[in-house]
Amino acid sequence: MKFDSYLTEDHYDELFESDAHPRKAAIPIIDRINSLPEEELKHRQQAAEAALMQMGITFTVYGTDEGTDRIFPFDVLPRIIEPSDWEHLERGLSQRICTLNLFLEDIYNEQRIIKEKVIPAELITSGRSFRPEITGLHPPKGRWCHISGIDIVRHRDGEFYVLEDNLRCPSGISYVLENRRVLKHTFPRLFETLRIRPVDDYPNRLLDMLEYLAPDTVETPSVAVLTPGIYNSAYFEHSFLAQQMGVPLVEGRDLVVSEGFVYMRTTRGFERVDVIYRRIDDDFLDPEVFRPDSTLGIPGIMEAYKAGKIAIANTPGTGIADDKAIYTYVPKMIEFYLEEDVLLPNVQTYVCWDGKERQYVLQNLDKLVVKSVNESGGYGMLVGPHATKKEREDFRHRIESNPRNFIAQPTLDLSRVPTIIDDHIEGRHVDLRPYALYGEEVYVHPGGLTRVALRKGSLVVNSSQGGGSKDTWVLEEVTV
Repeated sequence: MKFDSYLTEDHYDELFESDAHPRKAAIPIIDRINSLPEEELKHRQQAAEAALMQMGITFTVYGTDEGTDRIFPFDVLPRIIEPSDWEHLERGLSQRICTLNLFLEDIYNEQRIIKEKVIPAELITSGRSFRPEITGLHPPKGRWCHISGIDIVRHRDGEFYVLEDNLRCPSGISYVLENRRVLKHTFPRLFETLRIRPVDDYPNRLLDMLEYLAPDTVETPSVAVLTPGIYNSAYFEHSFLAQQMGVPLVEGRDLVVSEGFVYMRTTRGFERVDVIYRRIDDDFLDPEVFRPDSTLGIPGIMEAYKAGKIAIANTPGTGIADDKAIYTYVPKMIEFYLEEDVLLPNVQTYVCWDGKERQYVLQNLDKLVVKSVNESGGYGMLVGPHATKKEREDFRHRIESNPRNFIAQPTLDLSRVPTIIDDHIEGRHVDLRPYALYGEEVYVHPGGLTRVALRKGSLVVNSSQGGGSKDTWVLEEVTV
């Protein structure tokens, strides 16, 4: 299994400039693979899969009959990002996260961006994730989006574009860490040869950021990870991060609010909690403020939060910045709040809420990708060129009945990376989800989760839709 017959097929390829001509940064990995004995690469792929299975790295797929827990598919051929590309991504992501933080502070307080007619008020207030209950809130240290996962794609022009923002409970960082651990065992000599930026310090950086949020009166903050429980699709990640940080993993039933503070039930009695990294949605966080039928949250926690007795990451209400209709306005937000040029552009997007743009979408359903503004994981999406006439008609009716709920984008030719398919190597489309922490400053973790569409020709990279992942190697700048 070698690269001798690999074809880029006129796509932008992350490792090859053209057929049989690897990019300079990829030459060591290409040469190493080509030097392996026949069948050796396949054996290493199988060994990596066995290691992941033994480690129990799973995700949950809802609504299937064959069982919910699945091993997350992993391909041992890495994606390589050169230092100059990463520097550009890092700067662009920092700019975007600072902007979204200012946007959230603004819309829940002064609403300057609405008053100056940059964004229509109705578009914000009609968003399912807008939380009028927290109007007037000022979170600790002025931070709203503490943990972000911004989805990036590379088009055939070689440029990076932002596909969507994830600020509520972005998942996937555990796969980044575990993928790297497995690949170090699979190709140890390559890690000795290449200067690849490490990723294993993320839990320490996450803990430092969470402790930074604690009330100023607390010298040694107590941190906990709040999970909805074992049936959540990302439960592996919740438990993994808690274990890596050395902090408790708790459910709502383990916490109680008493005399304005939040306490955790332990075998030694009640212990105070100062910071919660929550992995549950706003709806379920506090039945006294949001959904009264929630059994997953903690009654009274929002009152303690508003009183400054506890910090919560991410801040409740950040979901409105995830809304794909709001996403279209981020370039205008950057100009409005920072007065800067946009470093990472959006993918061209049509908002069905706008009558003129909706008409264009309805007339071009066979050419566009249509997305529900609040769905994730590849659900609520129509890939027009690959859809049936019946599927397109179904989406036509959905858009006409609830235009606020849909946006559309051109069908992008996503970049590809060589991927092991059965007994040979083929190109498969990928995206990238870098992760960022916002404490004292924005920190963008090197690399991120490269998700790969394992089905031939598919553009849908989500694990729930048949996608897998790769290790992402950000190379160090070599100084002479």
